[in-house]
Amino acid sequence: MSRIGRQAIQVPSGVEVTLVGSRLKVKGPKGELDLRLPKVLEFKSSAGKLELIRQRDSKTARSLHGLTRANLQNAIKGVNEGYSLKLEISGVGFKAQATTDGLSLNLGLSHVLNYQLPAGVMAAVDQSVITITGIDKQQVGQVAAEIRAFKKPEPYKGKGIKLSDEYVIRKAGKAAATAKE
Repeated sequence: MSRIGRQAIQVPSGVEVTLVGSRLKVKGPKGELDLRLPKVLEFKSSAGKLELIRQRDSKTARSLHGLTRANLQNAIKGVNEGYSLKLEISGVGFKAQATTDGLSLNLGLSHVLNYQLPAGVMAAVDQSVITITGIDKQQVGQVAAEIRAFKKPEPYKGKGIKLSDEYVIRKAGKAAATAKE
């Protein structure tokens, strides 16, 4: 049995989880999310705890058991606390500005990049740090990955956009190579 799938999920106060057809609706103080419950899984709720139980022991059921439990846990945490990721911009003249519907990025290109944020995701800019927040963990991560893809950090000077906890492995330039000879 899946080690993750068999763990019970604690539901904090202020969060409601209801089953409507094959959809799990998670409602909390920050918003509402819904997840699809696979047909091979069963949903049980009792005294502030949720459990997902497999109906069959097929390969599909085993693979979806832990995944669905993790997604449900992430949805509960998202509607209760929310998720945020920080991106750091480094480079001469590289900057970002928050606009009404997204971000405006100057990344050393001949033009300004305008990134439109999806519904449910917000971005705030403080000097060279972009903070992306939202209730859907997958969506927050996807937006961060798309923004980072505009200018990935390069290994020689470290210029570009990186996650705040990302470490860029730096390389020595040409000057270091000729100094060894």
